Amino acid sequence: MTNGRVPLDDPRPALRRGRLQDLPADAPKRILLATPRGYCAGVDRAVLAVEKALEQYEGPIYVRKEIVHNKHVVSQLSEQGAIFVDEVDAVPEGQRVIFSAHGVSPAVVQAAADRGLDAIDATCPLVTKVHKEAVRFARDDFEILLIGHEGHEEVEGTAGHAPDRVTIVNNPDEADTVQVQDPDRLVWLSQTTLSVDETMETVRRLRARFPNLQDPPSDDICYATQNRQVAVKKIAPDTDLVIVVGSANSSNSVRLVEVALEHGAKAAYRVDYSTEIQQEWLEGVQTIGVTSGASVPEGLVREVLLELEDAGYGDVHEVRTAEEDLIFSLPKELRPSRNR
Repeated sequence: MTNGRVPLDDPRPALRRGRLQDLPADAPKRILLATPRGYCAGVDRAVLAVEKALEQYEGPIYVRKEIVHNKHVVSQLSEQGAIFVDEVDAVPEGQRVIFSAHGVSPAVVQAAADRGLDAIDATCPLVTKVHKEAVRFARDDFEILLIGHEGHEEVEGTAGHAPDRVTIVNNPDEADTVQVQDPDRLVWLSQTTLSVDETMETVRRLRARFPNLQDPPSDDICYATQNRQVAVKKIAPDTDLVIVVGSANSSNSVRLVEVALEHGAKAAYRVDYSTEIQQEWLEGVQTIGVTSGASVPEGLVREVLLELEDAGYGDVHEVRTAEEDLIFSLPKELRPSRNR
């Protein structure tokens, strides 16, 4: 733990200052700032891909779905000129489209090709790894139990790589009822942004029913998801309140709220913006934990810290549980060319 106040510039308009009151507390107020937090390598790559495409190409840049699950990021990219659509059939023929970090099924790739679209794939490489696992296990005649949330874009993309071999298991309770064809040719894979604890509980209950269930060759839950959950587990027992910065459709952000509550936080809330913090959340609160999901820019966290500073929480202690230095290269279409 690094002790001491994290220095912050305050760029907020004067009208925004003092929105929250400095309420009395029984002990000195402080913030435990979880690290790692915020952008992971896959998100950074995807967002940068859209920015580079806007710089590099003339004409409109379309993005299928939200490039990452963060309201602020999507809004900022829209202001820069990116056009977000739900499906590729909304993109005019012959135009350029970017696939989001969550990945797509082969059917979506084919639909884009059928419309003559110039597609740039910004799928997180860790999601692509799961896609390749699904293809390989299906080819080897395994039935795949995909642990994840039905309807999530990543799960739809992964299932689409082996649609005849995948059964989705949404939670541990479904592990008790899911039906399989051959319990001796069975493997589990998972969405990359799940709760590690809940996923392993699901696997435990699956294996109790299907002892020959095989594991994936490597952990599917991404390093960033795990690291952010470990950091929250570290601070949660010492907090009266945890604030998670992230959007409602961000699976890993929602999981951080759940993990905080499961590991000792007295209360936990998710916010997109600092202005969503409610005064009543702070009543009787001495220690606040702050973190953010893997698709959240650090500026939004700084806004939260400034807002809480107004309420008397100016003593910020960083709690670091891991170092992250992974970088993914841009999609090949956006890499600098030696011929330019």
